[in-house]
Amino acid sequence: QVELVESGGGLAQAGGSLRLSCAASGGTFGNYAMGWFRQVPGKDREFVAAIDWSGGTTYSSDSVKGRFTISRDNAKNTVYLQMNSLKPEDTAVYYCAGSIYTGNTNPWAYGYWGQGTQVTVSS
Repeated sequence: QVELVESGGGLAQAGGSLRLSCAASGGTFGNYAMGWFRQVPGKDREFVAAIDWSGGTTYSSDSVKGRFTISRDNAKNTVYLQMNSLKPEDTAVYYCAGSIYTGNTNPWAYGYWGQGTQVTVSS
């Protein structure tokens, strides 16, 4: 059973940066593709970025492309989301998730989820 714990959320100004981390335990981290999703109240969970098991292939949504970068360190069992040029519309709870499927943008493909970390971007 894989457990995921996010950290690094908080308050940032528009144009600023934050780095989210997601530490995994309880499983073989390198066996899973990882993703980041976000959700605001009243809306569906939205795909942000994903990375394959090796870290060699990444995917990102059009809304964050060029601003957010997903990466992973399998030796540290951790996946990261570097968020630059933040906008107020990036405000959301951010979740990391693990999947046996690579490159999937659908949250239903992810079987493991963290508890989420709040990111708030002020204008």
